[in-house]
Amino acid sequence: MPTSSTKTQQAQTPRQAVEVKTPDSQPQEPSKPSAAGACAGSQLPNYQPVIITIDGPAGTGKSTVARQLALRLGLDFLDTGAMYRAAAAIMIDRGIDPDDIGELVSLVLGADLHFDWQQDPPTILAWDTPIDHRIRDEDVTKGVSFVAAIPELRHHMVRKQRVIGAQHPRLVTEGRDQGSVVFPDAAIKFYLDADPAVRAKRRIEQLGLEDTVDLGEMCERIVRRDEIDSNRADGPLVCPDDAIVIDTALHDVEGVINLLEEHTRERIASLLNAD
Repeated sequence: MPTSSTKTQQAQTPRQAVEVKTPDSQPQEPSKPSAAGACAGSQLPNYQPVIITIDGPAGTGKSTVARQLALRLGLDFLDTGAMYRAAAAIMIDRGIDPDDIGELVSLVLGADLHFDWQQDPPTILAWDTPIDHRIRDEDVTKGVSFVAAIPELRHHMVRKQRVIGAQHPRLVTEGRDQGSVVFPDAAIKFYLDADPAVRAKRRIEQLGLEDTVDLGEMCERIVRRDEIDSNRADGPLVCPDDAIVIDTALHDVEGVINLLEEHTRERIASLLNAD
């Protein structure tokens, strides 16, 4: 039995229909495969638009499993955290005073943050220049919560993310407010969690800080960031009521991806059967 749980029954959201206009003189559109047949393969049927949101606090493995889930299902992958990290890197590298919110927001808007979708994973660009090499550095990691709590900046990022969702309607997107704010009508929502000590150990390994940061210090950082992210006024870290909750401390990476895939295929099959 999977150890995941659903807080409440997932809200039934209308499936986005794909309108096909065929002149009377043309043959009818071939019938689509059955739900069972469509979901049995390695990828989801390409006529099925689907937004999958994966939220959760730092260190739960969201980016890793979201990308792998997208690859398994043949969907695009959006790392929204990269957008806020890019904004933090811009603030630091351009020497912007953190108190000068207007200047920071103006600079980030002018940078036109966007992704190169030809890369795997998609590369984040600022001023049409890749910035992904910078966004995982420790100083950026320390500053990202401050940047992410700026309301004007969050509103801008949410708009951008919704545009991406419209341009890439078959999407796995991860962050902290994807299912609660950005895509509240997403067909499938997940919330990943784990004990702070487990997340701290993962974050140290992810950032290669074994020789510079001890577990206790990183655990304090994780807890402090949880508090900041959960208590900010705009887009706080919350678990959507209709999200499937998975404790990633109980599974290895492959096990988490398997659970995500299992729940996703079940949900897609139910949507197809409802048609």
